[in-house]
Amino acid sequence: MQTHEITRRFTDHFVAAGHTKVSSASLILDDPNLLFVNAGMVQFKPYFLGEVPPPYARATSIQKCVRTGDIDEVGRTTRHNTFFQMAGNFSFGDYFKAGAIEHAWNLITSSQDAGGYGFEPDRIWVTVYRDDDEAIELWRKIAGLPLERIQRRGGKDNYWDMGVPGPGGPSSEIYYDRGPEHGREGGPEADEDRYLEIWNLVFMQDVRGELSPKDGHPPIGTLPHKNIDTGMGVERVAYLLQGVDNVYETDLVRPVITRAEEFSGRRYGVDATDDVRFRVIADHARSGVMIIGDGVTPSNEGRGYVLRRLLRRIVRSSRLLGVNEPVLRSFAEVVRDEMAPTYPELVSGFERISAVVEAEEEAFLATLSAGSRIFDTAVAETKSSGGLVLPGDRAFQLHDTYGFPIDLTLEMASEAGLEVDQDRFRALMNEQRSRAKADAATRKVGHGDGSIYRTVLDTHGVTEFLGYTDLSAEATIVGLLVDGVPVAAAREGEHVEVVLDRTPFYAEAGGQQADTGELRGASFTVRVDDVQSPVAGLRVHRGVVVAGEVSLDAAVVAEVDRSRRASVSRAHTATHLVHAGVRGALGTAAAQAGSLNAPGRLRFDFTSPTGAVQPAALAEIEDEVNTVLQQNREVEAYETTMDEAKRLGAMMLFGEKYGDRVRVVDMGDYSRELCGGTHVGRTGEIGMIKVLSEASIGSGVRRVEALVGLDAFRHLSKEHLLVSTLADQLKARPEELPERINGLIERLRTAERDLEKVRADAVLASAGALAAGAEDIDGVSLVAVAAPDGVNGNDLRALASDVRGRLGSQPGVVALFSGDGEKVSFVVATTAAARDRGLAAGALIPTFAPAVGGRGGGKADLAQGGGTDPAGIPDAVRALRSALRN
Repeated sequence: MQTHEITRRFTDHFVAAGHTKVSSASLILDDPNLLFVNAGMVQFKPYFLGEVPPPYARATSIQKCVRTGDIDEVGRTTRHNTFFQMAGNFSFGDYFKAGAIEHAWNLITSSQDAGGYGFEPDRIWVTVYRDDDEAIELWRKIAGLPLERIQRRGGKDNYWDMGVPGPGGPSSEIYYDRGPEHGREGGPEADEDRYLEIWNLVFMQDVRGELSPKDGHPPIGTLPHKNIDTGMGVERVAYLLQGVDNVYETDLVRPVITRAEEFSGRRYGVDATDDVRFRVIADHARSGVMIIGDGVTPSNEGRGYVLRRLLRRIVRSSRLLGVNEPVLRSFAEVVRDEMAPTYPELVSGFERISAVVEAEEEAFLATLSAGSRIFDTAVAETKSSGGLVLPGDRAFQLHDTYGFPIDLTLEMASEAGLEVDQDRFRALMNEQRSRAKADAATRKVGHGDGSIYRTVLDTHGVTEFLGYTDLSAEATIVGLLVDGVPVAAAREGEHVEVVLDRTPFYAEAGGQQADTGELRGASFTVRVDDVQSPVAGLRVHRGVVVAGEVSLDAAVVAEVDRSRRASVSRAHTATHLVHAGVRGALGTAAAQAGSLNAPGRLRFDFTSPTGAVQPAALAEIEDEVNTVLQQNREVEAYETTMDEAKRLGAMMLFGEKYGDRVRVVDMGDYSRELCGGTHVGRTGEIGMIKVLSEASIGSGVRRVEALVGLDAFRHLSKEHLLVSTLADQLKARPEELPERINGLIERLRTAERDLEKVRADAVLASAGALAAGAEDIDGVSLVAVAAPDGVNGNDLRALASDVRGRLGSQPGVVALFSGDGEKVSFVVATTAAARDRGLAAGALIPTFAPAVGGRGGGKADLAQGGGTDPAGIPDAVRALRSALRN
């Protein structure tokens, strides 16, 4: 049974059982605890936590997931994968244990002719949480399982939570016995290779705190309703039903290995070492394509770093298979073709995906080239010292600084006849991981933090948003907090958080800054400085009581700062137009990666794997957008279904979660996006857009900054004044300024070069006098003095070399010092005859450097250094004389 058929049957089974089909969420959701979505229930967390009323009582989904904790194990085993699909069914206060068990049992054991998977009931085992007698009885009653195929296990195995504060509960796992050829008897407790877990049924009922019930700690509360969250591993079911040994041999994964075989000329299943590399390529190619498809680009932190590591491991593994040509685009094509029936967006977005992988591969190949040179130097140093082990510090430097994978270092070291100090390397890696974990722990935010806001939400419901049509409205205070604590009243001067039953204030979201304004009551005024939505559906107004005393349940008039709202709305609408202009000029690979809409200005981030946008192209984008403003197009905002929005071709931003009903902001055939922000009525209201800059903010991500409306006009006015002033001073027309200024700059550079030559000649002119003043120290001519004023840096080095040349064939040492404020520079040069007597410049520096609070080093003929005590120069000269005498 093919994988796409497995997911189709799952969905059909649960839709027939009254579940609403829900599309997979993006791998990137706004969750502070997760880099990537790692379970099917993640998109449903607000419903489980009671933050938002669920729109359906039952749901089913096929969720794409990425787990990155075991990247280093991928390929070494056939059990570890980074990307996988999780088929799930969910109940929100509807059915509970009995329903979950019955639905699962019917699907896995029904015949394939009847739409099931056709697993043999006699080969099914289950596990339950240690004291869940109810689940045991249900398995016996519904499935007829004998007690010997039901095993109790502890919290580590049969309690589920997300590893952070949030929802959880006991679970029951379903296993399939693959047969005695795969391991020993005794059920899952004895051998989880023979008894393979295929489905986990979570009976979600608890809220865990900082300490998990997995470790024996009690939950801190119960969820508002008992819920069901299940996850069936699609890939595991696939390899069981397809009669292969592991996920890498299933229909959607094996084609990537086949392509790698074509590139390398090697065959999977022949050599164990090669097999690891083939599996890394297959797993990471799928993960990389899916992650890029959801809007991530390679970088050096967060999700981007994980993506970069995945892609570079593919390139590394390919090279170890003997493939030196670019491979990432070809592997991405295979993933696209195999996964497209379930994820058609991989086809429509492939131009951007291929551009990202090609750019990253090109950059990494350059890194490999640079790293190889560093590696060759390290090998030469190790061998020259008679060693046979490459130091772990150098291996770590190659890995950490140059991005050189340790596996490649080991391979190349072996070819060079060396081993690598892996213990030291691992110790340094562990130190780095510990620092990273400590840093992450300081930023971790649990889901128990919003309990106060959820209480307000549960009591009074969602905040009705009126801001699309009204900027002033009457409302009632339903929540009042000071320092995060609910209060009945707050006095003048206190910082407060106010929740209203209805509001015209826009809460910061989607790059748009929050509204500001006032809340006015009969005897008080609250200045609103910020509006946030800490839990979905609730808008919290943050500000200061500027007059009177505000109290809970008071009536207010909520008034938005109209001028600021209008300015921000102009910027937000302008951002949509800039987005459309950039995509029109650069293609679909240019996708929005972030934005900021503030009064009078905007910031737009977008993916650009090909690098900087040329000034001419940027000017054309600016001109095109301003033309659209002049056309004064209507800006229409309306709600529709997700399917209709897709049919209309509306842009959907990566990482955003959309429901079945979406809001479209439409500017005709030029721009059409899904957006919840506020906008102008017609494009002409924006006035004008002036692009200020375009620059890189990370690998493959560019940033455009622009001014909007009156701010743009004022900027151009200042520029005009500046140009007029320059034209007047240079006695030139404005269009002549570039040529005139270039001429001035060139003349200035010529004058500086002439001046530098004169100064250098003057410095070298003192060389003869310095050489003539050499003193004899036991047959060695010594010139040890402070250099003439103005001599430092490269001049000092050149002067020392010139003086040494004038000492001829006799043994000679030149030591010149330059003091500047609190710094000292010095250079030591020796003649060939001096070196024959054992006087090396680098070896002489330690004899006098402490006198000037410094240090240095170099070769036998020339060395240099610096210090922090110019007053010690005379003592340094005396120390050098003494050293020569000794």
